Amino acid sequence: MFSKKQLAILISAMSVSTFAQADNFQRIASWSTTHNLPTGTKVDQETSAEIITASKDGQKIIYTDSPLSGLGFINISNAHQPTAAGFVSLEGEPTSVSVTKTHAITAVNTSESYTKPTGYLAAVSLKDQKITSRCDLGGQPDSVAVSPDMSFVATAIENERDEDLNDGAMPQYPAGGLIITPINNDTLDCDNQKIVSLTGLADVAPSDPEPEFVAINDNNEIVITLQENNHLAIVDGDTGKLLNHFSAGSVDLYNVDLDEERALTFDGVQLNRKREPDSVKWIDNDRFVTANEGDFEGGSRSFTIFHKDGRVMYESGLDFEYRVAMAGHYPEKRSGNKGVEPEGLEVATFGDDTYLFILAERSSIIGVYKDTGSDPEFIQLLPSGLSPESAIAIPNRNLIVSANETDLIQDGGVRAHVMVYKLANQPSLYPQIQSVMQNDKPIGWGALSGLVADDKKEGIFYAVNDSFYRSQPQIFTIDSNQVPAKIITATPITRDGTPAQKLDQEGITLDGNGGFWIASEGRTDRLVPHALYNVNAKGEIKKEIPFPSELLAVEKRFGSEGITRIGDTLWIAIQRSWKDDAKNTVKLVSYNIKSKEWGAVTYPTESADKGWVGLSEITVHGDWVYVVERDNQIGEAAKIKRLYKVAKSEMVPGKLGSPLPIVTKEMVRDFIPDLASLNGFVTDKLEGFAIDKTGQAYALTDNDGVDDSSGETMFFKAGNY
Repeated sequence: MFSKKQLAILISAMSVSTFAQADNFQRIASWSTTHNLPTGTKVDQETSAEIITASKDGQKIIYTDSPLSGLGFINISNAHQPTAAGFVSLEGEPTSVSVTKTHAITAVNTSESYTKPTGYLAAVSLKDQKITSRCDLGGQPDSVAVSPDMSFVATAIENERDEDLNDGAMPQYPAGGLIITPINNDTLDCDNQKIVSLTGLADVAPSDPEPEFVAINDNNEIVITLQENNHLAIVDGDTGKLLNHFSAGSVDLYNVDLDEERALTFDGVQLNRKREPDSVKWIDNDRFVTANEGDFEGGSRSFTIFHKDGRVMYESGLDFEYRVAMAGHYPEKRSGNKGVEPEGLEVATFGDDTYLFILAERSSIIGVYKDTGSDPEFIQLLPSGLSPESAIAIPNRNLIVSANETDLIQDGGVRAHVMVYKLANQPSLYPQIQSVMQNDKPIGWGALSGLVADDKKEGIFYAVNDSFYRSQPQIFTIDSNQVPAKIITATPITRDGTPAQKLDQEGITLDGNGGFWIASEGRTDRLVPHALYNVNAKGEIKKEIPFPSELLAVEKRFGSEGITRIGDTLWIAIQRSWKDDAKNTVKLVSYNIKSKEWGAVTYPTESADKGWVGLSEITVHGDWVYVVERDNQIGEAAKIKRLYKVAKSEMVPGKLGSPLPIVTKEMVRDFIPDLASLNGFVTDKLEGFAIDKTGQAYALTDNDGVDDSSGETMFFKAGNY
């Protein structure tokens, strides 16, 4: 996909720190939609923030909430502390929203079925949040946009197909189209709507256009994406005349991950892949950018800049996907579909610079590029909440706001969020860790768990990934002397020359001979053994030590979560209580490498008000053994993310099966301020902690392989010891 010149530029750019002092966007606030529930709504009701816009003065945010069938309003007069500003219930599912000076204009889907699509357009007063005018649309709407001069509203009538009917094959009627609704005196002029037919244009299902997204330039020209038809059309918004139309085209992809085998391989080839663009935004009056999410037969994992005459001015290829992968946000479970799936877009001019914001819904990240008139310049990646669907820029306040639609309340996870970012002359703070290009491909990574420091090299650490990447267990070498920290190598864990199976790496420590000991958390129901593995510097497993029968007799699912070494003795932190443990206690298990004796001490944990509290790391430094203790809560419910220390002199193991000595712990650090420092929600999985030869400690979070996760990995300094 890349020319040699493009590849050289990419590799060179990724070798330069993104933390240099310059104009960068920084997340300054995260706001949960649960703060805006209508009166009488239970807190466990699913909510969402899908399509977002802002009042013209930039003081108020409006978002669509499909599960609650309404529009939410947020006061951002203090952008650092958003507050709820009301909720308007609608008769149907809102699909999009835009604004005039006085009203929010929203499209609402009221369809009875795929074959009987209906919907309406409504104007909601920003002053009193009442519907002041409403127009029938005669079909199922998707995107809406108000023209810059606020003279009309363009609505994409999608009339989406039934994906379960004939495997979603097209055509499926009725066909979609475009409706242009005039605005007169802040009122929707339903009687003078223009209905623009888009049939007969595309090469793909020409009789069944499915318009997806609309955008309008300063000339009142409307660009429409017909995603499933892989087509684009330009319409004069004043007259309804079709000005131009053309195929969105296709690309050839090389070195792309196409299999969901729980490994990041980037070795596939996908030829003639249709772009199938979703969202679209004008950059100026001649050029627009598309996010090529794909739907039916395509998805090029890219964004493309088109001229309105049909010329491709720029194709990002895999530039964006590779940058996402190097930041640890690649969604492996979407490899067989469309990878990072760029879906949402925003384009805005801040001062003299025009920025493109590329939203990757499945990767939960936003790419920021600067328009140059030719190839855009990559600026930074922004961490977002779960599944960013849309964004709105507020240049007069140097703000951009994203809507993150996924609500995991049914799984006990994080809620839907709106996130606020501000542009300022400041270093970028994310990512805190990223990989590099190697052999023209990114080192893919994610789900980092255990962490250990090199005993000779300052600032060098080693981390392992857990069983999310069960087909690709690896040891990652991290250089924290660079900013951001860099994953510079990935060493495969092998058994007999092939990737080792049946591992769930949760802890790593040095073996004193140039290799490592790795603790693997077992799952007996999945035939994954509870065991310790001695691995050499090449990643080859040289020795396997299964847990003894005394331990297995009392096992539960949650086993090894960390490992450290004191002389000839390995110490393993067991995450949660097993069958013979008293309430609010866990074992620190010992194994003497020379005598082959097992033992343990009892470690007292904090009690949990909700969920559970357990251990996730253990490391020795000086006269102390440090233990990470955490609850399994996320966001506002997170209470315990702490570092404790135990005197090394107390680590005298008792015999398994007999009463064990209880160690005394002392709290060292509360990690919650660290985990909240990027102004996102507090993650649940603080999994790694290690101290280098100078006494500098780092902590690490696990992003769960970007599976029902924001994908954010934090790697931060955690004190000197």
